[in-house]
Amino acid sequence: MSFYTKEDIIRRVAEEDIQFIRMQFTDIFGQLKNVAITASQIERAVNNEIMLDGSSIEGFVRIEESDQYLWPDLDTFTVLPWRPQYGKVARLICDVHDPDGSPFVGDPRNVLKRVLSRAERMGYTFNIGPELEFFLFQTDDDGKPTTKTSDEASYFDLGPLDHGESTRREICLALEEMGFEIEASHHEVAAGQHEIDLKYTDALHAADSIMTFKLAVKTLAQKNGLHATFMPKPVYGAAGSGMHVNMSLFKNGQNVFFDKNTPSQLSPLASQFIAGLLAHVQGFCALTNPLVNSYKRFVPGYEAPCYLAWSSSNRSALIRIPAPRGQGTRVELRSPDSSCNPYLVFAACLAAGLVGIEKELTPPAEITENLYAMTPEARAAHGIESLPGTLEAAIHALRADPVILDALGAHVSSQYINGKLREWEEYRTQVSQWELDQYLVTY
Repeated sequence: MSFYTKEDIIRRVAEEDIQFIRMQFTDIFGQLKNVAITASQIERAVNNEIMLDGSSIEGFVRIEESDQYLWPDLDTFTVLPWRPQYGKVARLICDVHDPDGSPFVGDPRNVLKRVLSRAERMGYTFNIGPELEFFLFQTDDDGKPTTKTSDEASYFDLGPLDHGESTRREICLALEEMGFEIEASHHEVAAGQHEIDLKYTDALHAADSIMTFKLAVKTLAQKNGLHATFMPKPVYGAAGSGMHVNMSLFKNGQNVFFDKNTPSQLSPLASQFIAGLLAHVQGFCALTNPLVNSYKRFVPGYEAPCYLAWSSSNRSALIRIPAPRGQGTRVELRSPDSSCNPYLVFAACLAAGLVGIEKELTPPAEITENLYAMTPEARAAHGIESLPGTLEAAIHALRADPVILDALGAHVSSQYINGKLREWEEYRTQVSQWELDQYLVTY
């Protein structure tokens, strides 16, 4: 159901003194982009007439086929509360279309829509509740980011130890002004690390919200003289930042993961969905954990899951089933980090879960032990595998998973894999400070 018409938006722009509109979209690698227009162009915008040069966006199109169009999702229209209240700035999140009007196959939002349509044909609505972690760091005299923080807080601490508390509060209030529902916010384990949890909603809205969330966090941090980063592991020896993804399927308004008649109150469908995730999580790891740095977060002892297992209570498992039951029954995937492209990640997770349902897959037995404390032999005896250890290994796993490649489509798959291989090769050939410290004198 649509909330806004073209006429609604044209009228709001005029009545609310909105002078600038950002037509936002996301590239394959999860970077938010925009074409900015003035209020005089709003009628063209709502009629899908704003163009972009797709050849200038990595992973989009070639130079000889560069013209593309932004089709705004009218229901995403909102005023950016951190911009001036006179001469306001609003935004519209857009789909990218080809000149003939067809959805562009390389648009990540379109990738998610395709998989959501498949779920809809099966009668399901896919809901997501994300938990995003990030760091707030000080800047130097030139305004450049550092990894320093005067913060001395840890998990759930508050001021005066939590020096980022006021910025976190400002972020939450700005997001609520934009229509977000914030379930919780708190300081995380590491100094300078924070978490804000968003209420679950349909997957497309959740992915849009994550992109807006990251923009708001970075913008408001900068306004307060801080640098916000969603880099997975910015500080050696400290906990990394993740993005736990809580997933549920609804049918006719009811949560199909819940079954009051089973001992665990999990339905067979929930078990099949879990089995699908575990069967393909290695294949979509290059999406959930897309950076070279992502794999430095997967270190035992820092709460990031490394091992393919599920549990109803064990936080060392890759998949956890939080305590609520009924409409709140959900499956929490704990491996993703916030540097990911949420459209591609949600598409991959849903595709994997649906395959589990279609094939009636059975998950392995629940693991209640601390996986970090288990010996390699014990894990092997349970048949517990690990996530890929590097971005390169994750790319090879993606290449070998036809279910995830099909969900992404040929264009996105090839462009994503090629881009990430270039990133890996550039990293592989660098000489790090660690190597210089370790070898320069000794050898």
